[in-house]
Amino acid sequence: MDREIFLQKLQQEVGYFNSILSTERGDWIVKGFIDIYKNIYTITLDTKVVSKVIEILLIPAFNKFAEKNNLKLELAPQQNFYPDLTFICKDSGEKYAVDIKSTMKDDENKIKSMTLGAFTGYFRNRASSKNTKYPYGDYSGHFVFGVVYTQIIDSVNEKEKYTIDELGEIQSVIKDFVFFVQPKYKIATDRPGSGNTKNIGSVANLDDLINGNGKFSTLGEDIFDDYWMFYLTKDMAKDVGLNEPPYNNLITYFEYKKKGLETLQANEDLINKMTQTDLEQDNAE
Repeated sequence: MDREIFLQKLQQEVGYFNSILSTERGDWIVKGFIDIYKNIYTITLDTKVVSKVIEILLIPAFNKFAEKNNLKLELAPQQNFYPDLTFICKDSGEKYAVDIKSTMKDDENKIKSMTLGAFTGYFRNRASSKNTKYPYGDYSGHFVFGVVYTQIIDSVNEKEKYTIDELGEIQSVIKDFVFFVQPKYKIATDRPGSGNTKNIGSVANLDDLINGNGKFSTLGEDIFDDYWMFYLTKDMAKDVGLNEPPYNNLITYFEYKKKGLETLQANEDLINKMTQTDLEQDNAE
């Protein structure tokens, strides 16, 4: 199974995922946590908790997807390892990385924030196994499975606890799920994610996420890789003795690359001469 077929099959599968997470009204099926005494404690609005519970609910569905498509599903061995899901084709051995990303949206279909993984570490050293299930370079494709939802404000009273009989009285904290699957490079932007993290940022418009219309979608994955593998924050630039990063968006990246190309073109004769000399020396040896 090549990467395009894998993507198509996973995109088709997400059409069934709403029934896993939501009621007929579109509310989240999760109401809280239950203890051994059958007390229910309402779930928090904390996005990290919400994201983890969503991931737990979807794992069995991903496993069924793997089984019916002759794939083997492997989960990340530790927290903060890349990727969340590794699908391995049983026939060819090809590996596909899928990261689960969830975030909330507003009334204008803008997402709050979404990061697409580190642009340092395993992303740059693609033979390294540090903090990743398999080396980044072993994967034939890198994909994002996105879950976007609307948050229900003032829906939770964390001071209260409920019984099983009161389950229907507990409001959901999120609703109106939207799912998408896209190659990572197609939904990336040219800026890091929020805060001081060394993570790749995503586009903020929901339609662009669903349709894979990020800044690198037309430029291609090779440009995406080159851009982010050599991207430097201000602190990273200072650490290597630079006053400022060589580029910080696609415009300055183009100018930086153009300057280097112009220098090479201006010295084309010298480069050819040096290359010819090297070839002659190699032949003499």
